[in-house]
Amino acid sequence: MLTARSIGYGGRVRGSSQQRLADLYAAQAPRSLRLAFLMTGDADAADDIVQEAFVRTYARLKERQPPDRLEAYLRRTIINLSHDRHRKLRSARGFSARSTDVQKEPDMDSRLVFRDLLQGLPHRQRAALVLRYYEDLSEHDAAEILRCSVPALKQLVQRGLKALRQDHQGGNHA
Repeated sequence: MLTARSIGYGGRVRGSSQQRLADLYAAQAPRSLRLAFLMTGDADAADDIVQEAFVRTYARLKERQPPDRLEAYLRRTIINLSHDRHRKLRSARGFSARSTDVQKEPDMDSRLVFRDLLQGLPHRQRAALVLRYYEDLSEHDAAEILRCSVPALKQLVQRGLKALRQDHQGGNHA
């Protein structure tokens, strides 16, 4: 499990950057783990991605950026790292379906179906949906993180929703 110690914060405050990292971690770790999990569908990969994202964000702390910019940088880093992971998996496995370590329980079936459907989307569509509907970001903020225009974000969301409906109605996962 991801902890402040695992990202290099040893529990003692030695400087303002470490305190800012601890504060950022306390405020953003659960949300960051959820974002990474939704992007990867894998809890262990999500832990690794979030840990790496916080390590990379630590370097930005010295630049004295405002907290909202750090949060945006952290989200963008998680999106990028999850994309890198997806690309490597796709390449290494030849587009084959990824296995999961999640135990199926009756009450989890619908969430697992949705997660599987979400994982079947292209990265940018998945990222757009996760940022808009799970992270509850505005169109402007989500577009900024994805480095695209608001109309382009709207198109990604529209295409992602359409693909999810088609996959679900097509009986692939029902």
